[in-house]
Amino acid sequence: MGNKKKRIKKYNLIQLGYSLIIIILVNIVSYYLFTRIDLTSEKRYTLSKSTKTYLKKVDDVVYFKVYLEGDFPAGFKRLRTETKEMLDEFRAYNDNIQYRFINPSEGSDKKKVRNTQLQLEQKGLQPTNLKVKTADGSSQQTIFPCALVTYKDKELPVQLLMNQLGTPSDQVLNNSIQNLEYNLINVIRKLIVKDKPRIAFLEGQKELDNTLLADIMYSLSDYYAVERVKIDGKINSLMVRGTKEKPFINKYAALVIAKPDTAFNEKDKYFIDQYVMHGGKILWLIDPVVAEMDSLRKAPGETIGYGRDLNIDDMLFKYGVRVNTNLILDLNALPIPFVTGQSGGQPQIEMVPWYYFPIIMPSIKHPIVNNLNAIDLEFASTIDTVGGRGIKKTILLITSKLSRAVNTPARISLDIMQNKPDERLYNMPNLPVAVLLEGKFQSVYQNRIPRSIFSDKESFDYKEISVPSKMIVVSDGDIIKNQLEKKSGKPYPLGFDQYTSQTFGNKDFILNCVDYLCDDSGMLAIRSRELKMRILDKSLIAKRKLTFQLINTILPILIILLYGIIQLIRRKYKFTHKKSNRI
Repeated sequence: MGNKKKRIKKYNLIQLGYSLIIIILVNIVSYYLFTRIDLTSEKRYTLSKSTKTYLKKVDDVVYFKVYLEGDFPAGFKRLRTETKEMLDEFRAYNDNIQYRFINPSEGSDKKKVRNTQLQLEQKGLQPTNLKVKTADGSSQQTIFPCALVTYKDKELPVQLLMNQLGTPSDQVLNNSIQNLEYNLINVIRKLIVKDKPRIAFLEGQKELDNTLLADIMYSLSDYYAVERVKIDGKINSLMVRGTKEKPFINKYAALVIAKPDTAFNEKDKYFIDQYVMHGGKILWLIDPVVAEMDSLRKAPGETIGYGRDLNIDDMLFKYGVRVNTNLILDLNALPIPFVTGQSGGQPQIEMVPWYYFPIIMPSIKHPIVNNLNAIDLEFASTIDTVGGRGIKKTILLITSKLSRAVNTPARISLDIMQNKPDERLYNMPNLPVAVLLEGKFQSVYQNRIPRSIFSDKESFDYKEISVPSKMIVVSDGDIIKNQLEKKSGKPYPLGFDQYTSQTFGNKDFILNCVDYLCDDSGMLAIRSRELKMRILDKSLIAKRKLTFQLINTILPILIILLYGIIQLIRRKYKFTHKKSNRI
């Protein structure tokens, strides 16, 4: 009997030794061969290739101070949990990712708490005010669904909660969670980028000046070396000399043409065309109609909208689009201050929708516009896709179902705000206002180069068919223009409307356009991911509340009791069966 016990003990020790050796070997192998298994249907915890690439480039500590600690409603607790899990995923690929969750409202000294919150606002963090139910009724709670990220001597804010007009709060939270990977890796990308691609804003045709482009140029400078360029008939404005195999190389990864006001001359137009033929990308932001609010504000409150000749219609037509000389009116429009009457000698001002300023709700499934906030346009026109053989055309932005277009010349009057609109007239739904073009473009100068433009074309690497390239055409130049504070002239953030205090998605749209044109589509692919909302049916819960309560409280206990009874019967049967065999 003693020998048997020794053999069993020896066997158990050997098994324990083998188990320890296997565990040690598995840990050693897993240290060098890292892998993670994601069993979720939508691959929620699988990081994209672009994210992993940027994480590998992090060579020093990136520290996240996340201000999502505290007693929050369930939705914000979910956002906090998802943020923590995403940062854990980042840290699994690079130990330099570190974080801490902080409660900015913690403390009994209200003055000190308020000072802390003001400091966070000064650093670019946007608070959210919530109504929280209490025993005495309800109270206001200020939370900061955002983070401060530091890397070496740099510090940047990141907003974790998206701002989407007209979207239910549950959907906003879900969209915010969908964009967590993009927002978190994007701020890392800003911090670690060293070699920035060059992009240029064109000037020379009375395009928007630096004051009206201040915010977008500043925002783009986080990722790109931003310049202004004037062609002025010089080939080296957009290209530089290269090698024998490639005589001319584009200087810029992308060119932004922001609301030109005068016609392009043929020589400048020729160099823009050849920039495209050599693989250059362009973001066209065109106003084909002359119509400005400054003219309307003068008596008698009306103006005439008429076509603007920019001398690029043939070029755009050859590339695959036609920007029409008409004006869009949309019932889903931005309100503007409007004098509705007089009271005590003082004008009565109300915010009334101005149908010439359509608010575009991004509804197309494409990485450029996926999950974007509403976009504000001013005096936009329609775009038709035409010709452009072999060019892939993707509509990015469309108007609402209650929209229409009027041809120019058109009378534009503030009087339309005094009467209720006739919805029967708004019978042209989903009018395109932004189009993405991709493929091999044909030169507008194919078989017809004027001698006056370039007589010695042999010394220039002239092309009739482009290498694969892409461009985006938007029928509104004001989409990129930031407003200015009236007193100081200080630029507001792009997309912020000072009259409604709402922030639209114009900046994110422009940033996404430039990213896509500059071949950083990997970052935008993260935006296209969709996480399914698994929300409980509240009406069903209300109807069957007692049933669900019994299922969740009594059923688990019954299962455990049933399991215990089965085990007891099984053991009893086993014991009596052995006893009968011995007899």
